[in-house]
Amino acid sequence: MSEGAIANLLGKVKTSLDDQVSQILQRLRRAKLICSDETSARVNGQNQWEWVFQNQDVCLHVIRPSRGTGVINEVLGEHRPDIWVSDLFSAQKNHPAPQWQVCLAHQLRDCQYAIDAGDRIFAPAMKRLLLRAFIIHRRRENMDDTRLNQYRENLQERLTKILDLAPHHPDGIRLRKRYGGLIDNLFLFLEDATIPPTNN
Repeated sequence: MSEGAIANLLGKVKTSLDDQVSQILQRLRRAKLICSDETSARVNGQNQWEWVFQNQDVCLHVIRPSRGTGVINEVLGEHRPDIWVSDLFSAQKNHPAPQWQVCLAHQLRDCQYAIDAGDRIFAPAMKRLLLRAFIIHRRRENMDDTRLNQYRENLQERLTKILDLAPHHPDGIRLRKRYGGLIDNLFLFLEDATIPPTNN
Protein backbone atom coordinates (compact mmCIF):
# COMPACT_ATOMS: atom_id res chain seq x y z
CA MET A 1 0.00 0.00 0.00
CA SER A 2 1.44 3.39 -0.96
CA GLU A 3 1.89 6.31 1.41
CA GLY A 4 -0.66 8.28 -0.61
CA ALA A 5 -3.27 5.52 -0.17
CA ILE A 6 -2.61 5.45 3.58
CA ALA A 7 -2.91 9.23 3.77
CA ASN A 8 -6.23 9.16 1.87
CA LEU A 9 -7.54 6.40 4.15
CA LEU A 10 -6.55 8.34 7.28
CA GLY A 11 -8.23 11.45 5.86
CA LYS A 12 -11.51 9.57 5.41
CA VAL A 13 -11.31 8.05 8.87
CA LYS A 14 -10.64 11.45 10.44
CA THR A 15 -13.79 12.91 8.92
CA SER A 16 -15.88 10.01 10.18
CA LEU A 17 -14.49 10.45 13.70
CA ASP A 18 -15.05 14.20 14.00
CA ASP A 19 -18.34 13.76 15.90
CA GLN A 20 -16.78 11.31 18.36
CA VAL A 21 -13.83 13.63 18.97
CA SER A 22 -16.26 16.49 19.60
CA GLN A 23 -18.13 14.37 22.15
CA ILE A 24 -14.88 13.43 23.90
CA LEU A 25 -13.91 17.10 24.07
CA GLN A 26 -17.29 18.03 25.53
CA ARG A 27 -16.94 15.35 28.23
CA LEU A 28 -13.41 16.50 29.00
CA ARG A 29 -14.68 20.05 29.43
CA ARG A 30 -17.04 18.81 32.14
CA ALA A 31 -14.48 16.66 33.97
CA LYS A 32 -13.67 17.36 37.60
CA LEU A 33 -10.29 15.61 37.33
CA ILE A 34 -7.83 15.82 34.43
CA CYS A 35 -4.47 14.08 34.12
CA SER A 36 -2.17 15.61 31.53
CA ASP A 37 1.21 15.05 29.93
CA GLU A 38 3.06 16.00 26.76
CA THR A 39 5.82 14.42 24.71
CA SER A 40 7.64 15.21 21.51
CA ALA A 41 6.20 14.08 18.16
CA ARG A 42 7.52 14.33 14.61
CA VAL A 43 5.05 15.78 12.11
CA ASN A 44 6.12 16.18 8.49
CA GLY A 45 9.74 16.20 9.59
CA GLN A 46 9.15 18.89 12.24
CA ASN A 47 9.25 18.61 16.01
CA GLN A 48 5.86 19.13 17.62
CA TRP A 49 4.19 18.08 20.87
CA GLU A 50 1.63 15.39 21.54
CA TRP A 51 -0.54 16.31 24.49
CA VAL A 52 -2.82 13.95 26.37
CA PHE A 53 -5.73 14.96 28.62
CA GLN A 54 -7.40 12.03 30.34
CA ASN A 55 -9.13 10.47 33.31
CA GLN A 56 -10.89 7.16 33.91
CA ASP A 57 -13.77 8.13 31.60
CA VAL A 58 -12.22 10.01 28.68
CA CYS A 59 -8.92 10.44 26.82
CA LEU A 60 -8.00 13.10 24.27
CA HIS A 61 -4.72 13.38 22.31
CA VAL A 62 -3.81 16.52 20.36
CA ILE A 63 -0.61 17.39 18.51
CA ARG A 64 0.45 21.02 18.48
CA PRO A 65 3.62 22.95 17.57
CA SER A 66 3.63 24.45 21.07
CA ARG A 67 4.47 23.02 24.48
CA GLY A 68 3.03 26.07 26.19
CA THR A 69 0.04 26.74 28.43
CA GLY A 70 -1.89 28.00 25.41
CA VAL A 71 -2.56 24.39 24.40
CA ILE A 72 -4.25 23.71 27.74
CA ASN A 73 -6.34 26.86 27.34
CA GLU A 74 -7.28 25.91 23.76
CA VAL A 75 -8.39 22.41 24.72
CA LEU A 76 -10.28 23.30 27.90
CA GLY A 77 -11.72 26.64 26.85
CA GLU A 78 -13.39 28.19 29.89
CA HIS A 79 -13.57 24.90 31.80
CA ARG A 80 -11.80 24.71 35.15
CA PRO A 81 -11.47 21.19 36.59
CA ASP A 82 -11.24 20.68 40.34
CA ILE A 83 -8.04 18.62 40.25
CA TRP A 84 -5.06 18.50 37.88
CA VAL A 85 -2.51 15.66 37.84
CA SER A 86 0.75 16.27 35.99
CA ASP A 87 4.51 16.50 36.08
CA LEU A 88 6.38 19.70 36.93
CA PHE A 89 6.79 21.13 33.45
CA SER A 90 6.10 24.88 33.53
CA ALA A 91 3.01 24.73 31.29
CA GLN A 92 1.53 21.97 33.45
CA LYS A 93 2.24 23.96 36.61
CA ASN A 94 0.11 26.75 35.12
CA HIS A 95 -2.94 24.48 34.97
CA PRO A 96 -6.37 25.98 35.69
CA ALA A 97 -7.41 23.71 38.60
CA PRO A 98 -7.47 24.79 42.27
CA GLN A 99 -5.88 21.50 43.36
CA TRP A 100 -2.78 19.84 41.91
CA GLN A 101 -1.46 16.33 42.42
CA VAL A 102 2.15 16.01 41.30
CA CYS A 103 2.78 12.85 39.27
CA LEU A 104 4.78 10.56 41.55
CA ALA A 105 6.01 8.38 38.68
CA HIS A 106 7.95 11.35 37.34
CA GLN A 107 9.30 12.05 40.84
CA LEU A 108 10.51 8.49 41.31
CA ARG A 109 12.35 8.79 38.00
CA ASP A 110 14.00 12.03 39.08
CA CYS A 111 14.99 10.59 42.46
CA GLN A 112 16.57 7.60 40.76
CA TYR A 113 18.43 9.93 38.41
CA ALA A 114 19.84 11.82 41.42
CA ILE A 115 20.84 8.56 43.09
CA ASP A 116 22.60 7.40 39.94
CA ALA A 117 24.32 10.79 39.71
CA GLY A 118 25.74 10.36 43.21
CA ASP A 119 23.32 11.76 45.81
CA ARG A 120 23.44 9.46 48.83
CA ILE A 121 21.54 11.61 51.31
CA PHE A 122 18.30 13.13 50.03
CA ALA A 123 17.17 11.23 46.92
CA PRO A 124 17.33 7.71 48.45
CA ALA A 125 15.20 8.80 51.42
CA MET A 126 12.72 10.60 49.18
CA LYS A 127 12.47 7.62 46.85
CA ARG A 128 11.66 5.31 49.79
CA LEU A 129 8.96 7.73 50.95
CA LEU A 130 7.34 7.89 47.50
CA LEU A 131 7.39 4.10 47.18
CA ARG A 132 5.73 3.81 50.59
CA ALA A 133 3.00 6.18 49.44
CA PHE A 134 2.38 3.95 46.40
CA ILE A 135 2.09 0.88 48.65
CA ILE A 136 -0.44 2.62 50.90
CA HIS A 137 -2.40 3.66 47.82
CA ARG A 138 -2.57 0.06 46.57
CA ARG A 139 -3.74 -1.21 49.97
CA ARG A 140 -6.17 1.58 50.81
CA GLU A 141 -9.27 -0.50 49.98
CA ASN A 142 -8.40 -2.77 52.91
CA MET A 143 -7.94 0.10 55.37
CA ASP A 144 -10.45 1.94 57.49
CA ASP A 145 -10.34 5.73 57.65
CA THR A 146 -8.52 5.79 60.98
CA ARG A 147 -5.66 3.65 59.75
CA LEU A 148 -5.41 5.54 56.46
CA ASN A 149 -5.22 8.84 58.37
CA GLN A 150 -2.43 7.42 60.52
CA TYR A 151 -0.47 6.39 57.44
CA ARG A 152 -1.04 9.78 55.84
CA GLU A 153 0.13 11.64 58.95
CA ASN A 154 3.17 9.37 59.13
CA LEU A 155 4.07 10.19 55.53
CA GLN A 156 3.89 13.91 56.27
CA GLU A 157 6.06 13.47 59.37
CA ARG A 158 8.64 11.53 57.38
CA LEU A 159 8.56 14.14 54.64
CA THR A 160 9.29 16.86 57.20
CA LYS A 161 12.30 14.91 58.49
CA ILE A 162 13.58 14.25 54.97
CA LEU A 163 13.34 17.95 54.15
CA ASP A 164 15.56 18.60 57.20
CA LEU A 165 18.36 16.60 55.58
CA ALA A 166 21.34 18.53 54.22
CA PRO A 167 22.48 16.92 50.96
CA HIS A 168 25.82 17.93 49.45
CA HIS A 169 25.29 16.67 45.91
CA PRO A 170 23.81 19.27 43.49
CA ASP A 171 20.99 16.91 42.47
CA GLY A 172 20.08 16.25 46.08
CA ILE A 173 20.09 19.97 46.82
CA ARG A 174 17.90 20.62 43.78
CA LEU A 175 15.36 17.95 44.80
CA ARG A 176 15.25 19.16 48.40
CA LYS A 177 14.41 22.66 47.19
CA ARG A 178 11.78 21.26 44.81
CA TYR A 179 9.90 19.21 47.38
CA GLY A 180 10.05 21.95 49.96
CA GLY A 181 7.68 23.83 47.68
CA LEU A 182 5.42 20.85 46.96
CA ILE A 183 4.49 19.66 50.44
CA ASP A 184 0.76 20.08 49.77
CA ASN A 185 0.87 18.49 46.30
CA LEU A 186 2.52 15.13 46.85
CA PHE A 187 -0.10 13.06 48.68
CA LEU A 188 -3.52 14.43 47.72
CA PHE A 189 -4.35 11.00 46.28
CA LEU A 190 -4.39 9.61 49.82
CA GLU A 191 -6.99 12.17 50.87
CA ASP A 192 -9.32 11.50 47.94
CA ALA A 193 -9.59 8.02 46.39
CA THR A 194 -10.70 9.50 43.06
CA ILE A 195 -7.29 11.16 42.59
CA PRO A 196 -4.57 8.95 41.05
CA PRO A 197 -0.92 9.25 42.13
CA THR A 198 0.30 9.52 38.54
CA ASN A 199 -0.81 11.18 35.33
CA ASN A 200 -0.66 7.91 33.37
